[in-house]
Order: sequence, then structure tokens, then C-alpha cells
Amino acid sequence: MPFIPTSPEEVQKRGWSELDVIFVSGDAYIDHPAFGVPLLGRWLESRGFRVGIIAQPDWRSKEPFMALGRPRLFFAVAAGAMDSMVAHYTPARKLRHDDAYTPGNRHGARPNRATTVYTSRLKEAFKDVPVVIGGIEASLRRFAHYDFWENKVRRSILFDAKADLLIYGMGERAILEVAERMRDGETLGEIRDLRGTAYRCSGSGETQGIDIPSYEEVSASKEKFAEAFRLAYLQQNPWSARIVSQRHGNRLLVCNPPALPLTEAEMDAIYALPFEKGPHPSYLETIPAWEQIKSSITTHRGCFGGCAFCAITMHQGKTIQSRSKASILAEISAMTRKSWFRGSVSDIGGPTANMYGLGCGNKDAMKQCQRESCLFPAICPNLRTDDSAAARLLQAARSLDGVKHTAISSGVRYDLLERQPAYFSELIGHHVSGLLKIAPEHLVDGVTAIMRKPGKKAFETFLARFREESDRLGKRQHIVPYLISGHPGCTLADMLELALILKKTGMKVEQVQDFTPTPGTIATCMFHSGIDPMSGKPVYVATSDREKGLQKSLLLWHLPTERGKVLEALKELGREEDAGLLLGAAGSGVKRTR
Repeated sequence: MPFIPTSPEEVQKRGWSELDVIFVSGDAYIDHPAFGVPLLGRWLESRGFRVGIIAQPDWRSKEPFMALGRPRLFFAVAAGAMDSMVAHYTPARKLRHDDAYTPGNRHGARPNRATTVYTSRLKEAFKDVPVVIGGIEASLRRFAHYDFWENKVRRSILFDAKADLLIYGMGERAILEVAERMRDGETLGEIRDLRGTAYRCSGSGETQGIDIPSYEEVSASKEKFAEAFRLAYLQQNPWSARIVSQRHGNRLLVCNPPALPLTEAEMDAIYALPFEKGPHPSYLETIPAWEQIKSSITTHRGCFGGCAFCAITMHQGKTIQSRSKASILAEISAMTRKSWFRGSVSDIGGPTANMYGLGCGNKDAMKQCQRESCLFPAICPNLRTDDSAAARLLQAARSLDGVKHTAISSGVRYDLLERQPAYFSELIGHHVSGLLKIAPEHLVDGVTAIMRKPGKKAFETFLARFREESDRLGKRQHIVPYLISGHPGCTLADMLELALILKKTGMKVEQVQDFTPTPGTIATCMFHSGIDPMSGKPVYVATSDREKGLQKSLLLWHLPTERGKVLEALKELGREEDAGLLLGAAGSGVKRTR
């Protein structure tokens, strides 16, 4: 199947005189289901709509946005696979100099706040053509939200972008229904009852559903901000959610309940679409994001882990939406015939690999559930944890013709693995490429409780099992722990305790993620308000760059470049006596141990 048209010449080759929907994206066009715009484009195309893509247009003038003409129905705008501010700035608010979603890894192919800028240019070019915004940037900024880069509360992106409709979440159901209803004669302004969408309207009259504190209230009061976040967060169950309204001056943001999860058959149909599985041929330079994901396979969507720092609940949702085994194996088999495939499948997973095929075993309870997590503070008794389908899938995948090796690189929940002996054995025996990525994020119980993560005991139990099974198999395999510094609830003393735990277990980390407050997460609400929105309790927050830097350095104690900051942190804590314990082996060439 040809690539979706990106130029007038490609439109003409399809024999089309006009397009129905034109997507504008902040990412390069890679025709692969891991990228949202191409996936939605192929989805609409499969239903008979004529679709085009304008990828990474120069936003400095309106002309690049006019390249494919006027769409018959609407423009669909997305900033890209990442929030444009996250793509542009480090956690220290320093400008990045690369962009993995751009040919040549070059920075500067998209603007700050790309959704708003793109919409503005489209309105300038085609004032009367409706604009629908979506993707991760729009989805997580649909309510009034804290913006780390400006250190203030911003309005819903719908008001800043002046778009006609916002689609949040994964979008297939909503964008198809919008296209079909507009094709049948409805205007976008008449589509007000669609799940997975938000819109602006007059603030007069009675509101429906739940009214959360207004933009003006959450801007002035951190307590009101936390209250608004909690009320909106609790309306993410698609079966029981109500409409959420939030006033912005004399206008109103109205957010409809989330779209219903896709069925297995629908997931299979989407991933069976005729993707080219590669970048558009006009690109002459390597696109790093493509190189990273090209041999990976998505098995499911959603995550019921509910981690405080993760936005999946507010975007993909808690419900696991899995593909069939046949669908996944067919995609792997097709990939083995690609000229670039060298025999290794880099990942078979989703947001959390070992959640494939799982879900709630009590449908009545599921439809009313408001738990933040199915795993924290303890595994829900209604959760189905049977790992047989996932284990059989991995066994079948590694046995396919043309496949030499398969890996799991999406990350796993090791507390869930305690109930998944078959998946654990399959994982450790066949799918670890020497290093297994695990994300404890922290190991001090007070901090992991705020993160909604399992604590030290669960990690130590898993680590012992991993080492024992690797030794039994005669495999030299190691754990790479992913850790976060500066997370709300974490003090400098907590980070020192974590560093000492790692030293005791013989583990070193080479990278530490400094917490970045991104819209749509519980942790970001905590960072701004100093309040856990779900419990109402105060939370300590490290806000200064100095303290966050010291926290990060403590976990990198073994690097000579961090020694000075480690000593500074120990002095501040009055723990200079621990310098020998922590730094005694620094720079001595100690090898990584298991």
C-alpha cells in the first residue's frame, strides 16, 4: 500500500482532487503503528476517507500548512509522540540539542507548544475549516494544568489553541465517528456527545455532570488545584465516568467520558492495516526513533499500575486492550521478510510487558472501580493474573521461522511476576539480552508509597529470584534499575538511603531520571501543590535545582565526576561518616555485579 500522501503529487497519484482529512504532525512521517498520526491516518483510510499528512511543517508562516489544500472535513493536529515542551527541554529546563523524531536527530523541527502554534497557522490559512486537536500534548493538557516550563497554571489547551474539538486518549473511535458524522452532514459544532472528546462552549446555563474548580480558582489556590485534579482523575473509568466541566472565565470546558476500550477484534484490525513499516521515502537521514522501535511489537495498550509519575491512566487508561496471539505472530512473521530485519525482535510488549491478556475478573466491580492502581497498595483480589496466554505467546514468537532472538525491553512489573511463574521462567530463560530493565524508581518505602510502587522487599525478592534463575540456567544476566531522583516525597536523606541500599546489593546505575513534572500525573499535582490529591495529605517537594542535583548525584556516587556533589550532600545531611562506606570503591574500577 502506498504511503499516505504528503504532497500534491502524491495526492494526484491516488487520483484524488481533494482530501477529506489532513493531519498535521510534529513528528516525521514514519508509517508504523507505533506512531499515532500514521495509525489514525491508516484507520480513516481503511474506512474510505481520503487522508493526507503534513509532517513537521515550518510554522513560521502559513504557506507550509496549505501544501495539501483545503480538506473537505477537518484538519487533525498533533504535536507528536511527545509533548513538545518535554521534547525541547531537559528536567533542568535546559534546551535539548536533538530530536529523535526528526531526520538527522536535529532539534528545531517543531515549535514550543506545537499544538497551539499549528492550530493558529491553520486558522490563519483556512479560517473556516474546523481543527481537531489530539495526541499526548492535547490529551494531557485538556484541563487547566500546571506547566513546569512557565511555573504556572495554564488554561485548557482548547482555549489557548482555539481548536474546535479535542480528542483525548488513543483516538480511533472518536476520530472515526467525527469523520463519519461530518461526512453525513453534521457540523463539528454539533458533535457534543462523543466519548473521548472535549469542547468549549458558553458558560451560561446549567452544566452537566461534575463541576470541578475553575481555572481562576486553581490558578489562585493550590488546594483547589489538587481538588480539581482529584475530581477529574476519578472520572477515568469509561463505564462509570461522568461529564466533567471546568469554567474558564465566562466560557466552559466540557470533557465527555473516556472512549470505551477496543475489543481484541478491533485491536487486531488496527494492527493489520497496511503499514509500510518505515519512514517516508523522502527522508534521506536516519530517524533515531524509527531505529529504536522498528523491530518492536506492540501486544497491548493500557496499564493498571497507576504509578504517580505516569500519565497512562489519563491517556490510555487502566484497561488492558490486548491483541490476539495470531495477530501478533502474523506481524512478526511479516517483519521477518523486511530487508532491514536481522533476526532479532527488540521488544514484545506494551506499557508493561507482563500485563498482556490480563484484566479485571469481576465485570460488575470493574464498571464501578475507582482504584488508582490494581497493584498498589496490594494486588486487587479481582485482578486476573493468569500468565499462560502471555507465556505461550513468547514461546511461539521465538519459535517462528526467521526469528533468531526475541527480547522484552518494555519493562515489567516485578510485583506482578510473583504470580506469573510461567512468564517469569520464559522471560529469564529466553528474552533477556544480557540486561533486564526494571523500574523500581526508588527503594525507600515512604517514597515508593507516594509513587504507588512496590517497596524494597518486593524488589529484593525479585532480585534474588532473578539471580537464582539466571545461575540455574548458567546465564550471565544483570538487572538495570531505572530510578527517579527529585520525586515528590523524596528527601535528600531518602536518596542517601537508596544509594546505600544499591551499594549493599552490589548495583550501580549509569543513568538517573530527574523527575520532570509533566501534565496529567498525580506526581505533577503533588509537585505544584505540595498535596497528595488523592489523600489530601501534605507532601515534601524538592523544588530547587541545587537539591535536585544533589539527589541525583547521590545515586551516581561511583562516578568520579559526582564525588564533589556527593560529599556536599553528605555534609548537608551531617552524614560525613558515610563517605567511606559510599565512596570507598569509587573510581577503583569495580566491575558491575549482579
